[in-house]
Amino acid sequence: MTAQGDEGFGLYVHWPFCLSKCPYCDFNSHVAERVDQTAWRDALLTELKHYAARTPDKILTSIFFGGGTPSLMDPATTADIIASARQHWRTANDLEITLEANPGTVDADRFKAIRDAGVDRLSMGVQSLNEADLKFLGRRHSVDEARKAWRAAAKIFPRVSFDLIYARPGQTADAWRAELTEALGEVADRGITHLSLYQLTMEPGTAMFDAHARGDFILPDEDNAVSLFELTQTMCAEAGFPAYEISNHAREGATCRHNLTYWRGGDYVGVGPGAHGRITLDGTARATRQIKAPAIWLRRVSETGHGTQEEELLSPDSRAQELVMVGLRLAEGLDKARFARLAGKPLGDVIGPDAVTTLAADGYLTDNPARLTATPKGRLALNAVLRELLI
Repeated sequence: MTAQGDEGFGLYVHWPFCLSKCPYCDFNSHVAERVDQTAWRDALLTELKHYAARTPDKILTSIFFGGGTPSLMDPATTADIIASARQHWRTANDLEITLEANPGTVDADRFKAIRDAGVDRLSMGVQSLNEADLKFLGRRHSVDEARKAWRAAAKIFPRVSFDLIYARPGQTADAWRAELTEALGEVADRGITHLSLYQLTMEPGTAMFDAHARGDFILPDEDNAVSLFELTQTMCAEAGFPAYEISNHAREGATCRHNLTYWRGGDYVGVGPGAHGRITLDGTARATRQIKAPAIWLRRVSETGHGTQEEELLSPDSRAQELVMVGLRLAEGLDKARFARLAGKPLGDVIGPDAVTTLAADGYLTDNPARLTATPKGRLALNAVLRELLI
């Protein structure tokens, strides 16, 4: 069994239901008028038990309720899942418990119920501070509702984050500067300590992808998108929110520990429809994937105790390359000692030394005995860097 290090061990719980489907979303989310909360509670607890029995020696460092819209989950179900996780695993003293929420699905009373369930970090899908763009993105809330929601959340939860999407059609640098200035001012005033800032991308299979292909709207070109990214990095750093990952910014000590487990290559259990996991058993990393369709997943769990569709044994080479790809997303870079422990081989066996030398000379990488790090320039062109780097 691989020893657990500072990469942590997480539990991801997927709640697949939403009030409506956003046109840019390629997550496993489904619109449902009615959800049998009891049946879903029982199924999630059953699948959690299955995976806990396979990973009994882990120390749980984070729980993340994602979706979908997990703020639509009965807070009593949230509480039961947290209690079950604490029963099955030893937990870190600073266990982080995050739940995603949309501003239009919560009010102060529901926030309090979610907090009482044990959630200590709320992540809000705001996405825009522009009314027209909220409509374009298919969001149900208004800008005013978003402000009220994150202000209420900041009074209840110790840690609050919210998301914005930029590089939207017609968005200029001046418009994004004004929007981000407002957001940074709000987080400073409310004690919010984390922002996730994503460029709008067209994901195959989404309504927005099809609309873009038809020519219904035009996205900023590559040069403008790069300028918006660089503006984002500069403004956030100057405001005390440096990027610790390509799209994530935080005050010192306020990084999302659950997501750091992903990027540092730690194990995590995924339960719920379509959830993914990474678990190491007998020294071999395994990628798990749960059945995506909610009704089929629910039935399979009732029949077999879990809804796993696939469990893939990762080859040593696949595992090592995955660790490089996620690790270089981080501003801290790839810890070489951690990499060797998780991959079972030194980093030099996976990357080309000549490529490292060339990329470092060109300003894309920084290399030292302890870490390999992508510079800000390198993270902006990470896919190209990885193509050159990996053997």
